[in-house]
Amino acid sequence: MEILKYTEAHKNFRERLRGFLVKEVTPFADQWERDKSVPKSAWKKMGQGGFLCTDVAPEYGGRGGDFLFSLIVAEEMTRTRQTGLSTLLHSDIVVPYISAFGSEELKKKYLPGCVCGDIVTAVAMTEPGAGSDLAGMQTAAVEEGEEVVIDGSKTFISNGLNADIVVVAARDPALENPYEALSLYVVESGTPGFTTGRRLEKMGMWSQDTAELFFSKCRVPQKNRLGDKGMGFLMLMQKLQQERLVCAIMGVTGAEYILEWTMNYCKQTSISGKPISKSQAVQFALVEMATDVKLGRTFVDKLVADHMEAKDIIVETSMAKYWTTDMLNRIANRCLDLCGDFAMSEKCPIVRAWRDAKVMTIFAGTNEIMKNIAAKFMGM
Repeated sequence: MEILKYTEAHKNFRERLRGFLVKEVTPFADQWERDKSVPKSAWKKMGQGGFLCTDVAPEYGGRGGDFLFSLIVAEEMTRTRQTGLSTLLHSDIVVPYISAFGSEELKKKYLPGCVCGDIVTAVAMTEPGAGSDLAGMQTAAVEEGEEVVIDGSKTFISNGLNADIVVVAARDPALENPYEALSLYVVESGTPGFTTGRRLEKMGMWSQDTAELFFSKCRVPQKNRLGDKGMGFLMLMQKLQQERLVCAIMGVTGAEYILEWTMNYCKQTSISGKPISKSQAVQFALVEMATDVKLGRTFVDKLVADHMEAKDIIVETSMAKYWTTDMLNRIANRCLDLCGDFAMSEKCPIVRAWRDAKVMTIFAGTNEIMKNIAAKFMGM
């Protein structure tokens, strides 16, 4: 029994997206890895194809699609062997803050560009001294007349160099309660006082531009605040369910891709005249991994269905985020072992997948934080 019900529109969308990626993305993955960035033209092509921000309402240029369109994009993008064109971050994590909490003026100003690819987005929460702990955030936002003056710094910001607008989390230093002091602001690139720092060198996800951001007396209009003042923490909590679900989707899909490639490799590679896949030890390893992947897929698909019904699944998405990304790393590591000497070469696709997998246990809240969240909601 299928948990998710795909319509013909969904199936046609997947087929069209898959054809687009084969032509416009996958052939350039290796070059983007070497360049450690993705050209803006790739974003515009994605937008022109109708593959960005699929849930945005038609009045702002979107298709008004359900979350299954986002799921399809997540699955197909994960199989492109690149991470720089981080459309999932843009479409399903950052833009929803504007769609859900932005004023009508902000929606009309920014959403059409986000949909067509003219505007690339980023979200700035992590700081040098505050990662998963939002209460420890120090970036300040002080009101002065009709403006807000932002001072502080952010780090490990994906799309940090390519971003045209950034959703910045900052706090009012006059308020003691950190959960009531946080607000979200849309800051445009080129705003005086807002500068991007160096491109960060990372273990994996080389093609994704990850940077430091600096704010020094950066003035933005108060109307660029999302929602009411002091509601930033609640808005972040509300949207983190979808962010963590997207991470879980990426974890499962990544594991499926790695396992599929490894199974084919084991069938096609022979030792002493016999395919590796005929070894009982290899068979056991592949079956065990396939079981994990199927369990993860079933769990995630059920959560997607629950999310589409607007159910509160904070505990479950926290569980899924940590389990699927841990599982992805286990499978990447074990598949590398099965590749033998070939795993020493960059020509082996699993090498890049192994590198890219590690950070999945860290961003969107570390897996330890996911367990803390689940424990608290479970009354522990």
